[in-house]
Amino acid sequence: MPQPRKLSEPAMPPSMARVKGDKLRTGWTTGACASAAAKAAARALVTGEPQERVDIRLPKKGDERRVEFPVERCDLRPGNWAEAVVVKDAGDDPDVTDKAHITARVSWREEPGLELDRGEGVGTVTKPGLGLTVGGPAINATPRTMISYSVREVLDPDERGVRVVISVPGGEKMAEKTTNARLGIIGGISILGTTGIVRPFSTAAWAASVVQAVNVMGAQEINTFVLSTGGLTEKAAMRLLPDLEEVSFIEVGDFTGQAIKRAVENGLKTCFFVGMAGKISKLAAGVMMTHWTRSKVDNDLLANITARAGGSPDLVEEMKDANTARHAYELWKAAGLERAPHLLCERAAENLTEYAEGNLEVHVIMVDFDTLDPAGASPGALEKTTWSAA
Repeated sequence: MPQPRKLSEPAMPPSMARVKGDKLRTGWTTGACASAAAKAAARALVTGEPQERVDIRLPKKGDERRVEFPVERCDLRPGNWAEAVVVKDAGDDPDVTDKAHITARVSWREEPGLELDRGEGVGTVTKPGLGLTVGGPAINATPRTMISYSVREVLDPDERGVRVVISVPGGEKMAEKTTNARLGIIGGISILGTTGIVRPFSTAAWAASVVQAVNVMGAQEINTFVLSTGGLTEKAAMRLLPDLEEVSFIEVGDFTGQAIKRAVENGLKTCFFVGMAGKISKLAAGVMMTHWTRSKVDNDLLANITARAGGSPDLVEEMKDANTARHAYELWKAAGLERAPHLLCERAAENLTEYAEGNLEVHVIMVDFDTLDPAGASPGALEKTTWSAA
């Protein structure tokens, strides 16, 4: 196995380093806006009247608030189709889709059911590894669900079928400022969001919150801490490590390196890192700042691990062209190569231990994508689809 790369923690780009004295304003995801536009168009189709405002339910279980959106434009051809536009407000997040005109056209169709498709400015999926059908629209799972239940609040597509087409004028140009093309999403943006809410990304604020969380544990003489990259992985971590206090869990985002440094300064002893294949692959490559603008998945590393795990020469070559770390994981899973995720976690744990100069006992746990639905998986299911190394 090649010698580990020099460990690095690239700085965030200046455009992302936003600091404000006031509290940052939240916004709405493209998924929430698409759902609102779809509901407004569906209501216009049913009533024959243009809509000026519409409300939808947010998808988070236990916090299913209803939020209202103004409808920028609503046109219809009675008895045929209706089209509505909701302008995205990303709050204080530096989002390329801020002010985008998220558009939904709803039309009747002969077959029962709800058909969802893409229009102008919404990308087409051309590569595996994104959890979406190749050849289908780049509309993620939660927005699909939101669009469906929002439309169903107005009409019953099982009685009379409808077709919903989501479009974003100018979306193809917006997508040039994202990683979509590299991931195989061609022709526009993705319709995203797991909660419907955009939380503003302030580099300084998030990094400060991570440091503060570690400091709190140090002050309370808590020796074990758990890093996760987002809300879903944190919930998975809590289910896997139920004996730890809530204060031990930190949603670290991309700031793993800073958390490790501060943990050593505070005298903490044991670190668990819980994440999915993408972030762990970057840590395994020695990159402690895992934001997409400052790091990418190392396909040679994935190919090397595949070979070490006993993968066939063909699989090793296929790994060199894997679209994402998730795609690599799916290839391992299809080949029954269960040792590969363990080796990836092992390499990441070695790098984190080295980054801590041997002052931390580090465990890295990879969580299977299939268990990370918002409703939550049972601990047993998580244990069966988890790989770890120390």
